[in-house]
Amino acid sequence: MIEPTGFPPPACDLPDRLLAVRAAEGDEDSFAVLVRRHGRPLLAMAYCMLGNVQDAEDAVQDAFVSAWRRLPEYRHSAEFHTWMYRITVNRCLTMRRRRLPSIPLDAMPDSATTDESSSPARTAEQDAATAALAHALGELDSGQRVCWILRELQGLPYKEIASVTHTSEQAVRGRLFRARRSLKEAMSPWR
Repeated sequence: MIEPTGFPPPACDLPDRLLAVRAAEGDEDSFAVLVRRHGRPLLAMAYCMLGNVQDAEDAVQDAFVSAWRRLPEYRHSAEFHTWMYRITVNRCLTMRRRRLPSIPLDAMPDSATTDESSSPARTAEQDAATAALAHALGELDSGQRVCWILRELQGLPYKEIASVTHTSEQAVRGRLFRARRSLKEAMSPWR
């Protein structure tokens, strides 16, 4: 099918960089596409950091509002999603500082399957292991926790994590090493 000339391509087919430029010029539809593209992974990351769905939703919403306001300042030196991770991580860290530093153990998602083949004992064991991991993550310092979540749960490369956390790749590697060592030690009874 031949596209009529003179019409811009549909916003959903455009790269983030162009959508960000359009959004900075006031195009709300382009920004809505960016929100749809990046909202879910940001929410997952915020949930891992905050341990509460409502807080995670608030953090991501605040991050997108902040991004909308700051889009004219966005210089494209980092990918849009990296910029959004940075804003969201900062918002999550601010929220964590304002409340108790522990992750509620009952806020972790239920990792047990609900089919008939799951025994109550197995389900209880999985729930306890999930709670232990949530507690161990809550015990990490915020820098280690952020690096671990971005690497292990979000799959970001070291370079992007360094950009999000305003540190060097070497610092990211060090934080990940310490986080993994602490988590391995904390989870050793579950092996």
